[in-house]
Amino acid sequence: MRPDDWHLTDDLDTFLTRAGSFLRSRPALHTVPLTVTDGLRTRGSRYYGAEAPYFGVMESEGTVRAAYFRTPPYRLSVTPLTPEEADSLAAHLAGLGRPVPGVMGERSTVDALTRSWEGRTGVTATLHQRQRLYRLGTLTVPQPVPKGRPRIADAADREQLVRWYGEFLEAVGESGAERAQGWADSRISYGGTTFWEAPDGTPVAMAGVTRMVAGQIRVAPVYTPVHLRGRGYAGAVTAEVSRAALAAGAEEVLLFTDLANPTSNALYQRIGYRPVADFAVYDFTA
Repeated sequence: MRPDDWHLTDDLDTFLTRAGSFLRSRPALHTVPLTVTDGLRTRGSRYYGAEAPYFGVMESEGTVRAAYFRTPPYRLSVTPLTPEEADSLAAHLAGLGRPVPGVMGERSTVDALTRSWEGRTGVTATLHQRQRLYRLGTLTVPQPVPKGRPRIADAADREQLVRWYGEFLEAVGESGAERAQGWADSRISYGGTTFWEAPDGTPVAMAGVTRMVAGQIRVAPVYTPVHLRGRGYAGAVTAEVSRAALAAGAEEVLLFTDLANPTSNALYQRIGYRPVADFAVYDFTA
């Protein structure tokens, strides 16, 4: 692979025209670019940040074999690559002269890409998180089910959604008040977040889902405030949104976990989620 096999574009429609079929060919492994580009298409780049996103496609003999995108100020996201392809991407990115604050993707891909990027640029790569992608098999509702009921969040819940998503971002080492507001508006627009409510109607946990793209829906995020954890709320609301995704016709229901959190990994496996692939997230610093 050569750096010249990679092609940069700032236009989302151009990217999807070239890479759309490739991304849809592996919906699980490509869930992040599928869902992010769908968000850009439906709500615009302001949902993700003030700077314009950009995209890249690798073509060989007229066939798209890989893709990447970045929605500043967030990290670069890349589809699975061989070590040779990862090295060619590092050379391509270095030639662009655009900031790359970090990368996320399938584990072996980003491990190879970070090594090449460090060698070419002199930056230091720091592991931010190890993740595991899961796919739902047979749905099993955790027992006992806590008292209460599920409810889809609406416009009246915006303040609660913004606050809880901000807390979720802080818990996973991210930030961005504008991001939380944009996320809340987006999810409200299509009923993309469900609360688990206590019997008195107080929300005690939430689970979000992406729109269905290429037959897949991803559960993200799942959040319970610290003082309410350990009571079965996360399992109940995750099972509910998983059930609803299947009822909506999803062929694949997916979610990511932080491998440093054994509690959540065990919970999702009890619900019926099975491992697909490991991912990694790196930060780059000069």
